[in-house]
Amino acid sequence: MGVAPAPARLLTMTADSQPRQRNTRQRAAVASLLAESDEFRSAQDIHAALRSRGASVGLATVYRNLGLMAELGEVDTLVRDDGETVYRQCSDVHHHHLVCRQCGRTVEIAGPAVESWANGVATEHGFSEVSHTLELVGLCAGCAAPGA
Repeated sequence: MGVAPAPARLLTMTADSQPRQRNTRQRAAVASLLAESDEFRSAQDIHAALRSRGASVGLATVYRNLGLMAELGEVDTLVRDDGETVYRQCSDVHHHHLVCRQCGRTVEIAGPAVESWANGVATEHGFSEVSHTLELVGLCAGCAAPGA
């Protein structure tokens, strides 16, 4: 019994040898939907929203496009406490997120102290080219307000 080959990717190479995803109608629809929201959304939510708009796109296609977009740095991902991966279109500069655990409101934040700390720890232990992610989770003012 052999191992099944890896699925083909929709990647091409740019002139500077960087991979990029081929533009498709489905990818454009996913990107457009993500651009409309500041919140992280699951693949199932994105799929349902696209279908409600009349788009003919399968859930597997949404997952595949989100995975490739994440790999290419076009979307950020978070893994929620329940294990589900959620996606958000973010800015191109390095940043962190402050996420409301109740409503999902998300704010991009800079963290110069975190950057300095991470680089210092890496240097101290002989590491270089270090990357990291930092997500702060709490309650936004609206959800923390009495009676919310």
